[in-house]
Amino acid sequence: MSRTAFPFATHDVAGLARALGRELAASEKTPGHVELLNMLARSAGYRNFQHFRANHAAEARLASLPVPPEPVDLKRVEHAAKHFDGAGRLTRWPAKDSRRALCLWVLWSRIPAAETFNEAQVNELLRAWHLFDDPALLRRCLFDTGRLWRTPDGRRYRRIEQRPPEEALVLIRHLGRQAH
Repeated sequence: MSRTAFPFATHDVAGLARALGRELAASEKTPGHVELLNMLARSAGYRNFQHFRANHAAEARLASLPVPPEPVDLKRVEHAAKHFDGAGRLTRWPAKDSRRALCLWVLWSRIPAAETFNEAQVNELLRAWHLFDDPALLRRCLFDTGRLWRTPDGRRYRRIEQRPPEEALVLIRHLGRQAH
């Protein structure tokens, strides 16, 4: 008969050890297999092993469900798009943080993936995509928002690979079509 493996993890191993110790101390005899499973499950915060098992099965079912796409605020995308010219260059630095974030995603998308650059090269890339001549501001913002990695001495930079939010993807596609 085949068995289903259930991963068992805890965020607090000391708490698990204390709870398991209390369970074992309260036991009058050496616990059997099922009793040990129940003790472990209770020590991890479940009612019993069946509760642990049902929770694991529900988690697996939910993980297989498709994730609905996040709603896109097209008005916000439209406002952010107004900060770019017909060639897709950033004309001014947005006053609102939400628009800045979308604009930074556009700049992030234009940095080649899996390549390492020095500071001058990053500045050159950024200068090509904006018109207000402040690549240092853009470079710092990309780094501060976790979209650009740099060495502690600031000599090497690399784009951090991640999936942009849906609104940023819509803006990136819109500007890509507009520039062609």
